[in-house]
Amino acid sequence: MAAVTKGIRATVFVLGATLWGGATAAALMQVQSLPDNPTVTRRAVAYLAIEVPRWRREHPCYSCHNNGDGARALIAASGRGLLDLRQLDDAIGWLRTPERWALNSAEGGVKDLPLSRIQFSSALQALRIAGAVDQAALDRAAGLLAADQRPDGSWPISATSNVGTPTGYGTPLATAMARAVLRRADTDAARTAVTRTDAWFRTTEPQAVLEASSVLFGLEGATDAPATAARRKALSILKQGQARDGGWGPYTSSPSQSFDTAVAVLALLAFQANVALAEPVFTQSEWRAAVDRGRMYLRAQQNDDGSWPETTRPAGQESYSQRISTTAWALLALLEE
Repeated sequence: MAAVTKGIRATVFVLGATLWGGATAAALMQVQSLPDNPTVTRRAVAYLAIEVPRWRREHPCYSCHNNGDGARALIAASGRGLLDLRQLDDAIGWLRTPERWALNSAEGGVKDLPLSRIQFSSALQALRIAGAVDQAALDRAAGLLAADQRPDGSWPISATSNVGTPTGYGTPLATAMARAVLRRADTDAARTAVTRTDAWFRTTEPQAVLEASSVLFGLEGATDAPATAARRKALSILKQGQARDGGWGPYTSSPSQSFDTAVAVLALLAFQANVALAEPVFTQSEWRAAVDRGRMYLRAQQNDDGSWPETTRPAGQESYSQRISTTAWALLALLEE
């Protein structure tokens, strides 16, 4: 059955690719046979609503994949009326006390505290946006993040590669995620950390797709000359790297992967309030088409149980943690309007 499903998906995208270079009626019918966005998001929420709290019930610790990425996606879904947050009390309640996060490693959890702090504080930020936690908790989490920042403004996660994974992020994505939390904090230390990070993103030279997406997150709406130059380089990578099937891989010549695609879609959607920031690399119609094609790819890749195939490095490996985080990122990309 899995092989048949993958074959159908391949057919959809071989035909669907012609939509962007001379559509045919047959191709249009095939693309329209994909499940719609509400169906896909409901399946994903149902899957994560079971898996996210299950980790803590079966293990002596909280995890970055379930209680970080997975929880963050479900909190976002709750803001769209797809989930009652009370279903997640045990999985997210502990996030409200950042001082407890360091104890998690002693209980068998992840030992990489800088990375876990970024993932947990990102989920806490989602709670703050949802109005489910007070500002003081986010400010305390931001203090932990600021203490991990390097003098150059970044949060190095890997000494060997910036091509991150769904659970490993890599330095550019980790730095962008940390900045997003710090930007919402109301402390002098957070503001100083953001200033350092802003300088780092303006001098970063993205080479891979995930790096490019991260630079777009990090630059937000900045319009100064260095930011504009860095943004155009990042946008050019995304434009070049989008495959005929609508997705993105880790490099511009790599086969598409769900995680890289989800992050690229979210990075492009960051321009929706002011699409002009993407010009002249993307016109408004090209930007819209790139987002729609990326989301179409994600819709086609969803497993029957509501998850997405895990993005791993190298590709094709089996990993529960990467599957949860890949699913979380894909859901977030489809929830964003």
